[in-house]
Amino acid sequence: MPVLLAKESDVDVLVIGAGPAGLMAASSLAKAGVNVRIIDQRPNKVAAGQADGLQPRTLEVFQSYGLLHHFEEQGNQLHMVAFYNPSSKGGVERTGRVQAINASTARYPFEITLHQGAIEAIFLDFLASFGVQVERPVIPTSMQLSADEKELKDPQSHPVKITLQNLDAKAGQPDTEIVHAKYVIGADGAHSWVRKALGISMEGEQSDYIWGVLDMVPETDFPDIRNKSAIHSNNGSCMVIPREGDKIRLYIQLTDTDAVNPLTGRVDKEKMSAEKLLQVAKKSFYPYTIQPKEVEWWTIYGIGQRVASKFSANERVFIAGDACHTHSPKGGQGMNASMIDTHNLTWKIAHVLRGWANMSLLKTYEYERRKYAQDLIYFDKTFSALFSEKPASEENQGGVTHEQFLEAFLSFGLFTSGIGIHYAPSAIVNTKHQSHASNLIIGQRILPSVFIRAADARPFEIQDLIPSDARFKVLVFAGDITEVSQMRRLRVLGEKLGKPEHFYNKFGGKEPSAAFDLITISSSKKEQVDATDFPEVFRPHLNNILLDDEDMHARVAKGTGYDTYGIDRARGAVVVVRPDGYVGMVAPFEDVADIDQYFSSFMTV
Repeated sequence: MPVLLAKESDVDVLVIGAGPAGLMAASSLAKAGVNVRIIDQRPNKVAAGQADGLQPRTLEVFQSYGLLHHFEEQGNQLHMVAFYNPSSKGGVERTGRVQAINASTARYPFEITLHQGAIEAIFLDFLASFGVQVERPVIPTSMQLSADEKELKDPQSHPVKITLQNLDAKAGQPDTEIVHAKYVIGADGAHSWVRKALGISMEGEQSDYIWGVLDMVPETDFPDIRNKSAIHSNNGSCMVIPREGDKIRLYIQLTDTDAVNPLTGRVDKEKMSAEKLLQVAKKSFYPYTIQPKEVEWWTIYGIGQRVASKFSANERVFIAGDACHTHSPKGGQGMNASMIDTHNLTWKIAHVLRGWANMSLLKTYEYERRKYAQDLIYFDKTFSALFSEKPASEENQGGVTHEQFLEAFLSFGLFTSGIGIHYAPSAIVNTKHQSHASNLIIGQRILPSVFIRAADARPFEIQDLIPSDARFKVLVFAGDITEVSQMRRLRVLGEKLGKPEHFYNKFGGKEPSAAFDLITISSSKKEQVDATDFPEVFRPHLNNILLDDEDMHARVAKGTGYDTYGIDRARGAVVVVRPDGYVGMVAPFEDVADIDQYFSSFMTV
């Protein structure tokens, strides 16, 4: 019988794992024109269950890829949270309602809930538009990372050799392939094969808390069934998450007796069932009743709170998502954190592959996202403890009060929404001139604000003008150009940007707009200026000239963008926005040399 030889191939980036983190990675890379492949061991996409909550910052990111409308059409929106605590009459009673999102700058002040299978389907369609398909069921069986320093330092080399096995290979076809990759992203979950292959440890601990999850269509008299609801009862805690259609998800607190195998000491799904979970939930809901019309999915889990000791090997093989941080799902963070991991990573890989940046840029992935993961674990420990502890009552004076839980919920609002993510100073976060845009925090995402286009007074949200296209956005807040002195300053700035020794041409080459999207925003009034009044370098296209003024009906644009950002309306400033939508630096017109230095620290000529 003839021996079937293994196929060999090259690829720029191999993504292992087609959950949300992996799909976000492959989508971002495919959109950037990178040669990417993505594999998954599952023969089919998720049909039900798994993650389901999308936070406001994640929604902003989806909008930057042009995908948000799909999630809005299919998902459920959460706008209000209800709190229930023990009643003196027995059972529970409502003790308050608050807004679901209290981050004042959130463009989308709500969460969207949609089951993971539907979320993945949206990404699969997006990938298909670039000719990329998830290869299933395919697993990695071995991985070798070159030890040759010269090869590792060459960004265009293929130092990672991975053997793949197709678990469903057709008869007569080889089931093995050897892939030579420039970069690998392991987004293969909490039990990550990639992480284990690299010998990366997970640091943290397993908590004592055990929870069940039940997805169903309910029949109930509970008045807040279509609101996110936190129920603290003397019989245990429960959380209600409304989902698409009439579905809900219940998170149900369990005891060791309910869910742990006494012989192994481990959480044992065989000890539980959907019916048993519902019986536990009913005790928490009392005096309200709840019955399932239809049960879609259920599971149980213990809460492990861990962070990987490192997120990459030689900036060639990376891990992301659950592969590098695990925690409770009740805070609605897991899927969101995972997708923002790869949103942070992929533009950096794209820049290196294009020859725009040196490999030092890739070090910022671990620097930024590991610190975030550590903050996430701190939040999760605090939130899980509060939610899992017994509530305060006449019998339990030392329990968690409604006021304590509400205070924690509100204080963590910026973090849980994703709006408060703040990256520390680094090569791509320079805080030197923060005072020139005092409210636009360097290291945080660009604040939403509506401006009008100078050419026709049409209003535009600035976030919609800075899509995730792997380019840096250079926002020139031109000030009031009707003032002669300010126009003179703007012309001087334009002359500098036009010179080959400054960043725009030095790193942009013959087509600066390929690497930099230059957008100019003046504080002048629409009646006083034309788009053609601006020096030519600032108007690569008429669409790139904006005004901070009211729209024709003063309904959408209010002319308050400069004030929102803390920028002087007369003198302006330059704001550099990274490809992932985070502010990298700010500078006055006279300090273009500092912007040059910023880009020189990681970009290549």
